[in-house]
Amino acid sequence: MSDRGHDHSHDEEERGIALRVKALERVLIAKGAVNADALDQFVDAYETKIGPRNGAMVVARAWTDPAYQKRLLEDGVAAIGEFGFSGIEGDHLRVIENTDETHNVVVCTLCSCYPWPVLGLPPVWYKSPPYRSRIVREPRAVLAEFGVELPESKNIRVWDSTADLRYMILPQRPDGTEDLEEEALADLVTRDGMIGTALV
Repeated sequence: MSDRGHDHSHDEEERGIALRVKALERVLIAKGAVNADALDQFVDAYETKIGPRNGAMVVARAWTDPAYQKRLLEDGVAAIGEFGFSGIEGDHLRVIENTDETHNVVVCTLCSCYPWPVLGLPPVWYKSPPYRSRIVREPRAVLAEFGVELPESKNIRVWDSTADLRYMILPQRPDGTEDLEEEALADLVTRDGMIGTALV
């Protein structure tokens, strides 16, 4: 398998960086420079609230505004930029739409390229070697382990992110939400739904 222009760190380097970060964190906490609880809350906010909330707002707008949805699918970076969301991990982004015929899911097989501005911090499982290898070989089985049971008639397409191009999934709008406003729709959208490992 070629690296397709990947210039990001691979497993060994990522583990080395993680160890250095943990060591630095321990020193800062021991010296009283950082509060452990505050740090945990900060990480949780970026992992589960701030970043994914950005993406959820984008999805909700696409569900309610066909012109915006068209712009989002044609040029994800520009359309997401209309919200003011941008950054180095979101400069090369393509949005892929789930349909009645096809369910899409994202992976980065060689490292962990991920659109931070709209999804927050990548979950641990996204960076794990088992997910990165198995989702390509047996996507239906892996999705079932996430609780996503899809009919055999539905195609599954796996999108492999790189340093040059990252992906975000536009989930299908749930039935029965026609009367919901944008903000209420955004509350339905999850990070995993925008990776493709959950249904909204």
